[in-house]
Amino acid sequence: MRRADRLFQLVQLIRSRRLSTAAYLASRLEVSERTVYRDIADLVLQGVPIEGEAGVGYRFGAGFDLPPMMFGAEEAKALVAAVRLAQPWLDASLALAAEGALGKMLSALPPVSRAAAESLALYTAPVEFHGLPVHDGANLRLLREAVAAQRRVALVYVDVKESHTQRLVRPLGCFYWGRVWTLVAWCETRRDFRSFRNDRIKSLEVTDDKFRLESGKTLADFLRKVAS
Repeated sequence: MRRADRLFQLVQLIRSRRLSTAAYLASRLEVSERTVYRDIADLVLQGVPIEGEAGVGYRFGAGFDLPPMMFGAEEAKALVAAVRLAQPWLDASLALAAEGALGKMLSALPPVSRAAAESLALYTAPVEFHGLPVHDGANLRLLREAVAAQRRVALVYVDVKESHTQRLVRPLGCFYWGRVWTLVAWCETRRDFRSFRNDRIKSLEVTDDKFRLESGKTLADFLRKVAS
């Protein structure tokens, strides 16, 4: 890769994340961390407002932005494929937003690239044959909105033994496992992390009670616990 191309890619990588470590950047660019440090120093000297330091991470300064980038032909195809595959398993609101976003992206492409992306020979069956049931879709929308708003959720859950339990949880994230969504949450009832299958949530209510992220009760804590 030419150095000019590498510097361009480096800017795009830092732009795409809130904080990027040198190790992450080096692995994506297939260079040494020493090269990353040198490239960042050169970019800063050229006036690119990159903030951060070695051992911590890098990001762009507040208010800095670049002109929108044009998608390449393969990138456009990848986005078309992602939306087609995801739509049947999203709630109706998010599926509609994904379709709208894809349409805006395609409209900005040159005619040849747009035609190639739209004619991508990857499809999913109609929603009525394999998509997310209406009840599950409604639950998913409420749960992802509760995660974003950090509001506690009261739910009635049916476990594998058909036992009904009432739970009060702090919703942390929704995970897709291939035909099934699960909610990862801190369960106030059990005082521990729990995963709830969306299709086994009998009913739910998003309360007005907001929660604060506390050490030991966050999604990052859950992921560390699973990985250990």
